[in-house]
Amino acid sequence: MRRQLEQRLERMRASGTDRLLGGGRKGLEKESLRIAANGAISLTPHPHAWGAALTHPCITTDYSEALAEFITPAFADVRDTVRFLDDIHRFAYQHMPDDEVLWAASMPCAVADDSAIPLADYGTSNIGRLKHLYRVGLDYRYGRRMQAIAGVHFNYSLPSEFWPAFQNDDEDRGELQDFINDRYFALIRNFKRFGWMIPLLFGNSPAVCKSFLAGRTTRFHQMQRGTFYLPYATSLRMSDIGYKNKNQSALLVSHDDLKSYISDLRRALKLPYPEYEAIGTRDGDKIIQLTTSVLQIENEYYSYIRPKRTTLPGERPSDALEKRGVEYVEVRALDVNCLEPTGVSIQQLYFTEVLVLFCLLESSANLTAEELHEIEYNELTVALRGRTPGLELVRNGGRVSLRDWSLEICARVQPLAAHLDAHMGSSVYQDAVARQVEALNDMELLPSARVLATLRESQSEFHSYTRELSLKHRADFRARPPGAEVTQEFDSLAAASHAEQARLEADRSEPFAQFMDKYLQH
Repeated sequence: MRRQLEQRLERMRASGTDRLLGGGRKGLEKESLRIAANGAISLTPHPHAWGAALTHPCITTDYSEALAEFITPAFADVRDTVRFLDDIHRFAYQHMPDDEVLWAASMPCAVADDSAIPLADYGTSNIGRLKHLYRVGLDYRYGRRMQAIAGVHFNYSLPSEFWPAFQNDDEDRGELQDFINDRYFALIRNFKRFGWMIPLLFGNSPAVCKSFLAGRTTRFHQMQRGTFYLPYATSLRMSDIGYKNKNQSALLVSHDDLKSYISDLRRALKLPYPEYEAIGTRDGDKIIQLTTSVLQIENEYYSYIRPKRTTLPGERPSDALEKRGVEYVEVRALDVNCLEPTGVSIQQLYFTEVLVLFCLLESSANLTAEELHEIEYNELTVALRGRTPGLELVRNGGRVSLRDWSLEICARVQPLAAHLDAHMGSSVYQDAVARQVEALNDMELLPSARVLATLRESQSEFHSYTRELSLKHRADFRARPPGAEVTQEFDSLAAASHAEQARLEADRSEPFAQFMDKYLQH
C-alpha cells in the first residue's frame, strides 16, 4: 500500500497545489556569545548602536546580556534569509568593541564560574523586568552554563494560499484554521519521530571545554589539556549536558492537537515542583523566580520543535495559539555551524526544509507513551554517540540500524526534493539530500567528525580552535562592511527600538507586582 506522502503529492499535482510547496517561508534565529579578548564571556552591555534588546525585531539577546540573538524575517527563498543574516552580522561587527568576537560554536568556553555569565538586562519597564526575572529563575533552576549555549532556530510556515488548496485536496470540510492547526501538529509529531536526523547530520558540538563541565568529566575522553569529548558524539548541545532537561523528563505534553497541547502546557504552568518549591520565589525582598511550578512560562518547555504564533505586546504564547491558531513551526535542533561565518549553510537549510515538508505530508498517528520513550532514547543516543559503528535506535518496540533508517528517510524525501527542484528549475534540494546520503555512507564526513579530526590533527584545544575560527569569521565580516542602504535600515531599527523602550519605561500606569500577577494568571 502506498504511503500518504505519495498519495498527497499525486492529488496535489492533479490540482496544481504542488506549485505552492516551494513557497514556504523560512526564517532564522541565530544565537552567538560575545567573547572578550581574554577568552571569557563579555561583561560589556549589549551594544547601544545595535538597538534595544527588548524591542528590536532583529537584534536582541537570549539568556545572557552577552548572548546575542539575530533574527531574520521569513523569506520564500532561503538564500534571502541567509543574506539577511549575513547583513546583520556585518552591521553588528561595525558596532562591537574591537577586542570582542562572536563565538563561532554552540558550546561556550572559559566558564569558570556561573556568576561570570551576565543575565540579560531589558530595562525598567514591566515587561523588561519580567523577562529579566524569568532568567533569574532559570539560573536558580538550571544554572547559567546551560543557558549560555547557543543554537540556531529554523522557522517555517507554508504560504497562506497553500492551505485552502491543501484542505480541498485532503477533502476536509472543517474550519480552515482547525485544519491548519491539525496539519502543523501532524508535522510536529513526525518531526519528533525523525528529528534526530538534524543533530546526526548537522551536529557540530562533539567536544567541550573542561570549564563547561565543572568537574563532571568522568564519562568523557580528554583530548588536549582543556578539551573533553565523546568519540562518537554529534551534538553535546542537545544531550543531557545541554538542553536535555532532567527536570522536564517526566513532563508529558500532548501533541495530539492544539487544544491538548495548550492544556498540558498550562497544567505545567500551575503544577508545583518540589525542587522549585524548596527554592521559593523570594530571597528576602528579591524575586528569584516567577513561580515554583514545573514551568515559569511556556518558553521554558524545551523541545526539538514548537508550534508558534506571533504574540501581541504582553500576550502569553499559549493565549496567542488558543486565539489565533498555529502560524509556523520553530525547529530548534540545529547547532551553530562553526565552519560557516553566519553559523548556517544554505545546504543544511535546504535539507531541513525537505525534512519538514516530508513530516507534513507523511501520515502521522498520535504519539503513544511508548513511542515518546523511544523518541527520548533516540534523541539522546544520537546526541551522545550517533556515529558509533553499527549503532541501533528503537522503532515500534524493536531495534533498527541508525544507518539503514537514516538512508530510508533520505530515500523517502528524495522525490519531494526533486519536486521542489523542478519548480525552481534547479537541483539544490536533491544535491542537499545527496550530500547527506554521502555522509551517512562515510560518517567521517559529518561535521561532528570533522571537528574532532581537526582538533586531533592540529593538537589544538577546543577553546583555541574555536577562537581562531571566530577571529577568521570576524575578519570576513569586517572586510565586507554593510552598504549605505543596509546601514540606514539597521540604524533606523535601532533608533525606533530605543524610542519604543523609552515609551514603555515611561508608562507607570500599572505597578510591576500587579502586572506580573496578571501576566502569570492568564
